[in-house]
Amino acid sequence: MVVSVDAIRPVLDHVVVNVMGKLGEAAEQYTKLGFQLTERGHHTLGSSNNLAIFRDNYLELLGYLPGRETKRADLWTHPAGLTGLVFKSPDANLVYAALTERGVPVLEPISFARPVQLPGGAQDARFKVIRVSGEQVQNGRTFFCHHDTPELVYRPEWQLHRNGVTDVVEFVIASRDPARTASLYERMFGAPLLKPVSGGVSFTAGAATVLVLKPEAVAERYVGAALADPTGSDRMVALTFKVTSLDQPRAVFDAAKIAYRPFERGIVVDHAQAANVALGFTA
Repeated sequence: MVVSVDAIRPVLDHVVVNVMGKLGEAAEQYTKLGFQLTERGHHTLGSSNNLAIFRDNYLELLGYLPGRETKRADLWTHPAGLTGLVFKSPDANLVYAALTERGVPVLEPISFARPVQLPGGAQDARFKVIRVSGEQVQNGRTFFCHHDTPELVYRPEWQLHRNGVTDVVEFVIASRDPARTASLYERMFGAPLLKPVSGGVSFTAGAATVLVLKPEAVAERYVGAALADPTGSDRMVALTFKVTSLDQPRAVFDAAKIAYRPFERGIVVDHAQAANVALGFTA
């Protein structure tokens, strides 16, 4: 079957922060940072999460409960921090066929669910994911997520945050060879995709821009707030969020005594205060 790569587009669905067995600690950190988190959810595959839902995408704090670390053990081999770049899927089978046609190593779609507690009772949020094979991505995962029940995720009452965040607008990967790292995404979505930027390359993914930058370019862009991997491996290290006004995150951080510093696009919080992820905020 011939499926055109034009059938799939790079649109950010969500980002995954791997917090392993520290879900409670990470949820407390992100709540102090002004995010409204959903109630703790539990996947049928064995992992657990809290979400911060935005207008067009969301952030997932992913981990496990005590005694469940052997469930989804493949996830916990990645270092704690930003480990998931997830794109929207228009159709799981179509995405699988398109990636296969492009020669991208990809696993067959899998289905799972997560009960969601609502005022009228619990309902199951259902998903299908299409995962690029693990060896293609260092220290993390890239996959597509198809929402069978988007109304159980993108709920208006969950999209309001004290820090004023409306969307993830930047996702940053540190790589000593940005062209090599980013070539996977051009294979996934077709050329021309990548644009040269200072210190690396970028591509547009819906409301967000994905940047693959040399470590020194990351350090300069995020004024030293991002994690530096001592091994020299690729590492997903930073996010930037759109806010309605920088006054909102400043007020939240000042009240919580969270240090922040200016950077080119607004203000940034150090990775040590956000589960190993540098968080930028821009108006």
